[in-house]
Amino acid sequence: MGDFPVEIVLALIGIAVPIGAFLYEFVLVGRKRLGYRVQMDTPVTGEVESVFPGVLPQLRPSLDGASPDLKDLSVVLVRIENSGATTIDTHDYKAPDRIGLHLRFPQRMVIGMAVTELSDTGLADSLDHDSALAVREDIGGHIGVIDLPKVPLDRGEHYKILAILQRSEGTGEYPAPVLTGGIKGGRVLETRSRTGIPRMMLGLTVFLVLVIIVQLIVTAVQPEPTPLECASGKLTLVGSSAFAPVVREAAEQYEKRCTGAKFVFGFEGTERGLDRLAEEGKDNSGLLAISDGPKGSGYPALVHRPLALSLFTMIVHKDVGVRSLTETQIRDIYYGRVRNWREVGGPDLPVVLVNRIPGSGTRNTFERRLLGGDQPDRPHVSCTAIKGTVTSGAAHCNVQVTKDMQRAVGEIPGAIGYSEFSEAVQADLPTVAINGVAAGRDAAIDRTYPFWGVEYAYSHGELPGDSLAAAFLHFLVDQTGKDVLRAHGNAPCAELPDPVRCLPDA
Repeated sequence: MGDFPVEIVLALIGIAVPIGAFLYEFVLVGRKRLGYRVQMDTPVTGEVESVFPGVLPQLRPSLDGASPDLKDLSVVLVRIENSGATTIDTHDYKAPDRIGLHLRFPQRMVIGMAVTELSDTGLADSLDHDSALAVREDIGGHIGVIDLPKVPLDRGEHYKILAILQRSEGTGEYPAPVLTGGIKGGRVLETRSRTGIPRMMLGLTVFLVLVIIVQLIVTAVQPEPTPLECASGKLTLVGSSAFAPVVREAAEQYEKRCTGAKFVFGFEGTERGLDRLAEEGKDNSGLLAISDGPKGSGYPALVHRPLALSLFTMIVHKDVGVRSLTETQIRDIYYGRVRNWREVGGPDLPVVLVNRIPGSGTRNTFERRLLGGDQPDRPHVSCTAIKGTVTSGAAHCNVQVTKDMQRAVGEIPGAIGYSEFSEAVQADLPTVAINGVAAGRDAAIDRTYPFWGVEYAYSHGELPGDSLAAAFLHFLVDQTGKDVLRAHGNAPCAELPDPVRCLPDA
């Protein structure tokens, strides 16, 4: 429907109508409202005197000592109440004399009446013999009338009139009694029993349901608006296998909102990702590399963009049993000075070092944060080659990506390695506290936990502002993508107390 804000208009109508109904009902016409309700209108059959001995003689008047013949009788009970929001005083009645209201009974005459119930005993003063309460006939005796005085009623107060009536004309059912009169600034109206759903409430409910149905129909037929950060095209993401699950999930979230976007992944490690970007990325805004740490000096054309503080952890085989190591112990293990787990409180089991291959961003972060420099040179050994073998002494092996690291540590007895924290937890691998501090985002932010790194996105030169790569990075660091970063235990760089910490030379 174009740019016309149909949903907003419907929402405003849905708000305005109930408010208007409330103001109309309780402010305009409902502030002063005198209601009446016929609670009983019953024909009397059979021997009245034998059923209710002594009642009718008290209610019906005597004429020269003789009562009129009683036939075709009915008993009516009418409740008169203040059903408005404010008090009704004697001066609120429109009638100029002492009579305030007229209770009329078409086709019947009144042969007896009584006030049967007062919500407050103080009302009796307005309904005694000195008041304007009286019985008369109108229209040639065809309509019986009970004149009611001007009774002051507080909110919710009421009184009831019981009348004995005799038919004056007609046959069949009696016309309903009617209360007439006027209230200044209000009205006199027939009310209903408060059991069940009030008509106004039912009407408002139906109206609101219809508004909701119309909104659903409008939403269904309208095309989903394209979010402002959306861009279309294809974007290839390569690089860090440690950060791959985070980027994949963020890309899936982006594709749900931006159906014109398509993502391709090639997470084979930081070094391979940077190499591919350097070789293929020139004049290609559809290629980004994700790196666990700064790129170094070998890629001068690549431009960095900090993403998040990423959490890493040491992992061990379940049989090792060691759940905490100091930084010194970790250095001694990887420099070959500790060769059996019993030397650090573990079982009599040779240590098997599992490393990422040189050039891995995760390995660089591990060496920079925990070892303080490069590891000793060791010949390359595939972890697949030593699985299932019995080692009599310390051993080592290398893996290509994070998943291979987790698999090797989980399968080789005595193995120790390192991994992105949330992926290690998801793989159900035992993690190791460092210096007695467990891996945690807050501990990494306040630097009490030492094994953390910064994730970067690299492009070949600056990105066009309308490119999918630029839009996706904006989504990742400034919009909904930040929730994905946090869900994986990372801290978005923009939310750090010291954001300069994410700069490559920090």
